Amino acid sequence: MIRKLYGAVATLAGVLAAAPAFAADLVKAPTTEQMAAMVNKGDTTWMLISSVLVLMMSVPGLALFYGGLVRTKNMLSVLMQVFMIVSITGIMWALVGYSIAFTSGAGHEVFGVQLFGGLSKAFMSGVTSGTFAATFSNNVYIPELSYFVFQMTFAMITPALFIGSFAERVKFWPLMLFTVLWSLLVYYPVAHMVWYWAGPDYLPDAPTDSGYLFAKGALDFAGGTVVHINAGIAGLVGCLVLGKRLGFGKENTPPHSLTMTMIGASLLWVGWFGFNAGSNLEANGVAAVAFVNTMLATCAAALSWALVEQIVHKKPSMLGAASGAVAGLVAITPASGFGSPMSSIVLGLIVSPLCFFFVSTVKSKFKYDDTLDVFGIHCIGGITGALATGIVASPALGGQGWIDYTVFPAIPGAYDMLGQMKSQLWAIGTTLVWSGGISALLLIAIDKVFGLRASEEAEREGLDLNEHGERAYNY
Repeated sequence: MIRKLYGAVATLAGVLAAAPAFAADLVKAPTTEQMAAMVNKGDTTWMLISSVLVLMMSVPGLALFYGGLVRTKNMLSVLMQVFMIVSITGIMWALVGYSIAFTSGAGHEVFGVQLFGGLSKAFMSGVTSGTFAATFSNNVYIPELSYFVFQMTFAMITPALFIGSFAERVKFWPLMLFTVLWSLLVYYPVAHMVWYWAGPDYLPDAPTDSGYLFAKGALDFAGGTVVHINAGIAGLVGCLVLGKRLGFGKENTPPHSLTMTMIGASLLWVGWFGFNAGSNLEANGVAAVAFVNTMLATCAAALSWALVEQIVHKKPSMLGAASGAVAGLVAITPASGFGSPMSSIVLGLIVSPLCFFFVSTVKSKFKYDDTLDVFGIHCIGGITGALATGIVASPALGGQGWIDYTVFPAIPGAYDMLGQMKSQLWAIGTTLVWSGGISALLLIAIDKVFGLRASEEAEREGLDLNEHGERAYNY
């Protein structure tokens, strides 16, 4: 069924809660006094706690998870890469990122669609303790600074994900340059396309003021496209541009500390509740739905991966259990606030065999050196979750459905699964092409000008000493 534009916008905006980035500039904002009266201290507290949890996913969670998977001589280099990406992208978010992602693109559309926002809030202009951001309920707001910092943590962790694809062979400063340019040209525009809209109270007045994929009807509760597919395809392109590690396929390169990896995976799991449940922007029942769905999908995916390994290798591994947990977290991310607990278990059980197939069979067949399987877990898991979202959101399957904000007060809308799946496919394809294409251009250009690949001598010695002059461990 062909939906009218306002219907498409409502479909995707509308679930009782939605992706972290849907809050936006208001087309006709109420007065400051009216907004202040609509702020709930519980919502504000939950958003600040969620921001801390998502930061923990990057440092120390992702850093330890990745660090434990590389060889001893490269442990510190991975820690440093994650730590500095978080620092640099935090500054960038305050300077231009927030404005590009979450202000209206009306007036500077490309071919009639919004691909990015403007610069009206660059350098945090006008963002103060007295400004507010919309949530997903009519007449409910949160302090804009709490929304700003929550979204900042997403912008921090996303580029830190792709370094796992070309770990142990990339130069530090060229990688930082790529991170800056990738954030500007890929992350901020994709975040705008998927998550920007005018806000629930003002959708009737601004039915077309939304990002390109939002207007297409794409559902992404917490970052299946914006974070995982986005970073996953960039990682694959990166490992192809840099080439294989020395000795790839010939030398044994086991993880140096699965203990560290387990600790990192556990921190990711805990932090992910802020990632997903925080994306509801309100401390209400749908936040609890996202929380429970995240828990169950992760449990199911860890179990599923262990079972697959038992069948294939006759032994379940700690690395496999951790990989399965992350795959489950990735897959449930876009669906966390839309699905039901039972459908989340099914999603977790399904995603691990798919990711296992890609990190083993597909990777072996095509012989690409995705060091820490970012593509196989994040991109494939993200695609699986994005597609599943269109199914599990259906009220007929216990999903949350969507709320039609084109009427006031908002009411539940009819669910069109076929139409929603088309929207999901469009968002997946757009993200793959946008991120993959721009990432390739940036990486090739930086490699030509500065050189991305560490020298053979540096790679053999290890990036810890060669790039940073210190070791992770001193024996």
